Amino acid sequence: MQKTDLAKFDLPDCPGVYLFTHGKGKSKKVLYVGKATSLRDRVRSYFDDDLIATRGPRLVDMVTRADGIMHETTPTVLEALVREAALIRYYNPPANSMGKDDKSFLYAVITDEQIPRILAIRGTEIDFEKKLTTSAYVQSASSKVLKLKAIYGPFPSGYQLREGLRLIRRIFPFYDTNRSIEEIATGRNKHVQANVEFKRQIGLYPRNMDRKEYLRSIRNVGLFLSGRIKTLRTTLTAEMKQAAKEERFEDAGEIRRQLFALDHIQDVSLIKEDWNKGKEAPRIEAYDTAHLAGSNAIGVMTVVENGMPLKKEYRTFRIRGYMQKEPKKKVDATKAGESAKKTGKEVKRMNDDIASLKEILSRRLGHPEWPMPRAIIVDGGKTHKKAAETVLAELGIGIPVVAVVKDEKHRPREVIGSLRAGISDADAVLANSEAHRFSITLHRKARSRSMRSSVT
Repeated sequence: MQKTDLAKFDLPDCPGVYLFTHGKGKSKKVLYVGKATSLRDRVRSYFDDDLIATRGPRLVDMVTRADGIMHETTPTVLEALVREAALIRYYNPPANSMGKDDKSFLYAVITDEQIPRILAIRGTEIDFEKKLTTSAYVQSASSKVLKLKAIYGPFPSGYQLREGLRLIRRIFPFYDTNRSIEEIATGRNKHVQANVEFKRQIGLYPRNMDRKEYLRSIRNVGLFLSGRIKTLRTTLTAEMKQAAKEERFEDAGEIRRQLFALDHIQDVSLIKEDWNKGKEAPRIEAYDTAHLAGSNAIGVMTVVENGMPLKKEYRTFRIRGYMQKEPKKKVDATKAGESAKKTGKEVKRMNDDIASLKEILSRRLGHPEWPMPRAIIVDGGKTHKKAAETVLAELGIGIPVVAVVKDEKHRPREVIGSLRAGISDADAVLANSEAHRFSITLHRKARSRSMRSSVT
């Protein structure tokens, strides 16, 4: 196919999915399925001179072989995302899977549990025949396998699947914890329980535990992920009318809000990623420190990509203390917004934490060979955020900093700067929680070694 052939396909300037085809009639074969913010502009890009450099030889070969283009328009990029996945699964186009095993893609799954969860899991960890997953990320304490009720995908972009789930969760809240809700509720990990409660308060998780209503929300997400969005709208409209007929006006109003939200999803992050397709998925780095009376100070860096911890990228730093040589400055805790009143000991601890944070960041940024993140997450308030920004500014690096503020029980209370950084509060909290967990684990090991070595 040549660029001059595009005019006859009359592609619109709107979101949707496109299919490159070869042949006619019953012999027609779908070679490739993609989605776009603008069907017209995206398909035109396949005929740019630099296609082989930006997309690779397999897509150049596909375009050369293709002799037809089909397309479907969608109201939003998010709908195009799930429609793309459904068509890839149906047609199994060679150019989509060439050079990449389908099972290495991410899939959205609904767990078969009393309180179902919706998770993103790699295909290599799914038994599609038995609808099971062996993903270590979601194993329960009592079983190494997890039953699945439904599987959707594959989704070529893991980042876009994560963003898509984040967007649809604003309309139909659901749980995506790595352990069952029952296990979390009855467990002893207060930090995990506090994290779940925090996400309930900010609307990421259901605010109540009415199972019937929750299962209805899961049904709606399932219809959306399967690409049956027209069916979803029809179902919701019928339920809204029935609720109004029965004078359940509050329920009818909520469904009306959901219908409106479906048609007005602000999928800016998906559009941005669509424009930058082919670049590395966003990376988030979080930092934390652990102390023991001034000794065994350990700093850590954890990494989250596509909403998943990337443990092979974690790094540790033994605090050397050279940042402590700077002249110490008194911290006005009230102006910093950390607390209305702090003791001298607490202020000193804050100074130590800030000095350690500056040291860790300075040393991390001394490794240009490591991939740079989209955002940096720090544990603390405006003072810690400003300290990190100072280090970045001195090095001329424009990475946004996000701060996760904790309450007196060390539970996430507020997230500062996530909107400007272009990441979700949930990803910021996840990265922060991972950094805290990792630093505490390493510190306990270091303390244990120190105590053993002191025994004579």
